[in-house]
Amino acid sequence: MRLLSFFALTLSAWAADPSHYALPAPEAEAGLPGEGALRRYDGYVKRWNTIRPQWAGDAAKDQGATVFFGDSITQGWGTDFKQAFPGMKLANRGIGGDTTRGMLLRLKEDVLALNPKAVVLLMGTNDIEVEVPVDAIGRNFQKIIAALKAHDPKMPVIVCRIFPSSATKKRPKETILAVNELFAAAVKGDAQFTVLDTYALFADGEGDALPALFPDLLHLNAAGYAKWASALRPLFATLGHLDNQADDFKPEEGFVSLFNGKDLTGWGYRATPPRKGAPKPGAPLFVEVKGDQSFDGRIESADGRYRAINGRLVITTPAEGRRIQALWTTREFPEDFELRLEFRATPNADSGVYLRKPQLQCRDFLVAGPYKDLKRYKPQDWNELVVVVKDGVAHATCNGEVLEAALKLPENGPIGLEGDRGQMEYRRLRIKTLAK
Repeated sequence: MRLLSFFALTLSAWAADPSHYALPAPEAEAGLPGEGALRRYDGYVKRWNTIRPQWAGDAAKDQGATVFFGDSITQGWGTDFKQAFPGMKLANRGIGGDTTRGMLLRLKEDVLALNPKAVVLLMGTNDIEVEVPVDAIGRNFQKIIAALKAHDPKMPVIVCRIFPSSATKKRPKETILAVNELFAAAVKGDAQFTVLDTYALFADGEGDALPALFPDLLHLNAAGYAKWASALRPLFATLGHLDNQADDFKPEEGFVSLFNGKDLTGWGYRATPPRKGAPKPGAPLFVEVKGDQSFDGRIESADGRYRAINGRLVITTPAEGRRIQALWTTREFPEDFELRLEFRATPNADSGVYLRKPQLQCRDFLVAGPYKDLKRYKPQDWNELVVVVKDGVAHATCNGEVLEAALKLPENGPIGLEGDRGQMEYRRLRIKTLAK
């Protein structure tokens, strides 16, 4: 605590000398970390030189905040974050026009000095505009994530994929996709970093920015920020920053809960058959389970992928990008039944509900498919799934719209929840036996 106070006081003292935070002179650039020329246009220089001393003065107040770190799109949240994350302590460290090198240079004083509770990263679009080579952007990003890890290897970091834009803005989709792949590869396998697919969230059918959300094909309007917020809130909930109240839902008459909301009692892993041959490069990770495992009384699975959090059964975003596995009920269901549940998916998330083993796809449908024409599906919000099984045939609906009218099932089997990519949450899982 003394060290934090000393550092905060040091920043406050430096804040009294704005020259300490001035953009480095052109002749000093060669000796600075990172790649790509720093930007020099008037608006960028003014923002850099005026806001950073103000932030230093706020360092003590902003200790332990969740820090949003980025460029003008991050700056656009303002200081109140449009009231999108009630109850969270937040700090905005966005500078319009910034590049990955500029962010690298100010990372220590603007972000790490706050000892953040979590960090949300969005960067790279301006590098693309000024034609910083893709590999150089990737190396700058690697330096940033290395510094974040060195500061606190347990600090959660959300990496937002670069948003779509347009070739008319000197931000062609091919380059955006290439940089996004480098970012994802840099953090693959590291559970400290969660990649949020904000590219798929905002892309139109051609992979460019949606004009309804990006009036200038670069910056978000109010509806765009609301959509970004809806993508972030489920991740903040899993981190314990939002939705911390218990769910007091009670099943309807005749229904029995499959998930008690507190732990994974009644659920577990089932042994999987050995996979044949070596996995192909770039293929998803298929998890092999050598023997049945019960998670009765436990709040998470043995590998931490499935977690019980305040009434939600959360399938967390896999560090591997795609990690395919399933959590099963320890009970089987030979009777006719009606299954009801609610689910919430992060952008482009892929999951599924197993019905006596066959899978009903349960995804961020409008982006990930296969049911892209649904009218009532609510992206990044709670949706109701209802499955009625009679005589070995399942009829499934999402918010009342038919997904499958006649999915054939075997005579008996468990209920399962698949994990693949992205984060999926399930709640209020309950079942009722139907009379013949």
